[in-house]
Amino acid sequence: MREVTLKITGMSCATCAQTITKVLMKLDGVEKVEVNLASEKAVIHYNPDKIDLETIIQEIEKVGYGVIRDTREVVFNITGMTCATCVQTIEKVTKKIPGVLEATVNLNAERGRFVYDPTLVTSEEIRQAIENIGYTVTGIEEEEGTDTEREAREKHIAVMKKRLIVAAVIGAVVTLLTYGEYIGLPVDDPTLLPWVLWAEFFLATPVMYYSGKGMFAAAYRALTHKTLSMDVMYSMGVGSAYVASVFATIGLLPSDFVFYETAVLLMAFLLLGRLLEAIAKGRTSEAIKKLMGLQAKTAVVIRDGQEVEIPIKDVKVGDIVVIKPGEKVPVDGVVVDGESYVDESMITGEPIPNLKKKGDEVIGATINKNSVLKIEAKKVGKDTLLAQIIKLVEEAQSSRPPIQRLADRIITYFIPTVLVIATVSFTYWYFIADMPSVFAFVTLVSVLVIACPCAFGLATPTALTVGMGKGAESGILIKNGEALELARNVTIVIFDKTGTLTIGKPEVTDVVTFSKDEDEVLKIVASAEKGSEHPLADAVVRKAKEKALDIVDPEEFEAITGKGVKAKLNGSTILIGNRKLMEENGYKIEDHMEQEIQRLEKGAKTAIIVAVDGTIVGVIGIADMVKDTAIETINHLHKMGRKVAMITGDNRRTAEAIARQLKIDRVMAEVLPQDKANEVKRLQDEGEIVAFVGDGINDAPALAQAEVGIAIGSGTDIAIESGEIVLIKDDLRDVVAGIQLSAKTLGKIKQNLFWAMIYNTILIPVAAGVLYPFTGITFQPEWAGAAMAISSVSVVTNSLLLKRYHPEIKKKVVSKEVTPGVAPTPT
Repeated sequence: MREVTLKITGMSCATCAQTITKVLMKLDGVEKVEVNLASEKAVIHYNPDKIDLETIIQEIEKVGYGVIRDTREVVFNITGMTCATCVQTIEKVTKKIPGVLEATVNLNAERGRFVYDPTLVTSEEIRQAIENIGYTVTGIEEEEGTDTEREAREKHIAVMKKRLIVAAVIGAVVTLLTYGEYIGLPVDDPTLLPWVLWAEFFLATPVMYYSGKGMFAAAYRALTHKTLSMDVMYSMGVGSAYVASVFATIGLLPSDFVFYETAVLLMAFLLLGRLLEAIAKGRTSEAIKKLMGLQAKTAVVIRDGQEVEIPIKDVKVGDIVVIKPGEKVPVDGVVVDGESYVDESMITGEPIPNLKKKGDEVIGATINKNSVLKIEAKKVGKDTLLAQIIKLVEEAQSSRPPIQRLADRIITYFIPTVLVIATVSFTYWYFIADMPSVFAFVTLVSVLVIACPCAFGLATPTALTVGMGKGAESGILIKNGEALELARNVTIVIFDKTGTLTIGKPEVTDVVTFSKDEDEVLKIVASAEKGSEHPLADAVVRKAKEKALDIVDPEEFEAITGKGVKAKLNGSTILIGNRKLMEENGYKIEDHMEQEIQRLEKGAKTAIIVAVDGTIVGVIGIADMVKDTAIETINHLHKMGRKVAMITGDNRRTAEAIARQLKIDRVMAEVLPQDKANEVKRLQDEGEIVAFVGDGINDAPALAQAEVGIAIGSGTDIAIESGEIVLIKDDLRDVVAGIQLSAKTLGKIKQNLFWAMIYNTILIPVAAGVLYPFTGITFQPEWAGAAMAISSVSVVTNSLLLKRYHPEIKKKVVSKEVTPGVAPTPT
């Protein structure tokens, strides 16, 4: 029996507590429930062998209440996994642990991510559970750096190479002894044959022990935990060939059952496949290694007035960090002293360094170029932008797109099905077709070793790892596997206007006055808007400063979302904003004023109406330049068959003028920020699959509402949280590139699954002897093993081809791209 205490939300009376008690007590395995309305807690006693914690929580949520849990996350590096069944075994075992909420294991990256409730289980208990089923946890990710992981991988590959060499060399000798008669060796001489058999026995036995001990041990562990893995099948195939040979050597079976060369060569081919697979899988995660390589290892900080070099992990928020020319910025922070140019190409993609001076933000892993900077550390460790990007990419690589569910279902039933086919094959050929027992035995072994669920298991994670790593190198972060399929199926792409389609730095172009001069109107607006952070307000303030106008502080200031501002200035009431604001306050817009406003709007300018003490005194025209890449991006989307929409708070005339310029299909104008999500939903109700492109700050609700939220160019925490796709660079073409990369990665996954399906569908029946009655073709077990090895390696290799992929929209400018830590690629 176990006891768990859950924090319940949504209870309002004693009946609520009774309802939860009654519902839980009906569950098989729940023995006692105590619900406290005052403390809003439920103490539950249950039998974990009959019911798990997740089921209990789901039942509470089904009746309308919520459960709050303190959750933590741990990532383990796990070695010893050989196939998709290992992943399923670890996930199955850890999910049974009370308090483990999520378990996601990545075979390709050899990592497991576990979300758990620390009040119920510790990370050490999770680690112990994994090691109890025969795998090795080499460390918690935070505790073990990339170098240690690389050393562990290299050690594993070195061991496999040694085992392969032993199996291959001895396999060649045993094969020579078996088939030596064809090159004139007297191995078939009846007087020598017993000695040849014993020689093969003494050669093959060390191979079974040394080269095969990992596989046989893994098979034993799987069986003791009542699971079937590929190691079980391979052990059955190799082991049966070896045991039959031993029985033939000692006279318990006819000499026809001598398959020493088959057993040894099978082992060699299996090891070869796994070795190539391990090397290839190591290459799939190169993008993450490059990103990790960008991180500084040490930092120079000021402690007690002295400059001290310390490990990067020891830097604390608030430390003053000294960065000399040529050094990497170790953490995210703000410049407190000095001026220097900083290369931010890893974030912006622009090779031209940016000038950083006091008060400017700097990002960790960027490079200081020419002068000493002192910065105050604002974000360190896991909170830095680069660390968030790395974590995001790793989580994305571990995610499972919906298409993976098919592979998971196949893997679940695959091994039992193959065992049935192998048994039926032997039974048919020996008992029904009356073929020699050796023939039936060969088909049995061939079926066992040619089957390859590993190809199914590797199809998705390898393509995801390479594809999402490729995106990360280009500043395109795809947050999960589901986004791949959704992005490919998008029918309409909505762009927010300000800061997304436009530069986001508006400029005053016109000042139209009705009763005051231009400078007076500018001064009034600049003073009233002095404290505002709105881009339009900033444009007016900058213009007033350029003209050296005297800007004063307003006595009162009120921002009216989506409409404008209201202020008090020198005792006068100032109203600045759009038509709605004027109409709501009873201000009449005369015909001649309306004509000026419409003239500005038709020129794709935003008209800001200015009123003083009840009288409209002028209109200011403000224009925001369209980004250079906007037209190219929209043209590419049209070529791809996607519709394009623009959403803005601007009036319809201004919005439609910009839409005509950019050839946008649909305009949603005069939309308040809080209503953007409703506009997205309206399109979804019309049957559209929507991608929303915004800055990830003001547009968070719309990004969340859309099937695919694309946060562009801000590099902020909220951007990373908001979108399914995060574009680090402020380049609109990456919207297209993200969709194209998603489609390409999903295409690779489908290719891999198709190849795995075709391989197994065709070769398993051939191994079972289905072609023998018509063509006389059979599969020798050793060649079946070679085919199996090729199958897994081909899937990984196909995924690695994604490393060469460049999205169509970026191909012509690939030579100008700056990839993190990588020299530009020539066109």
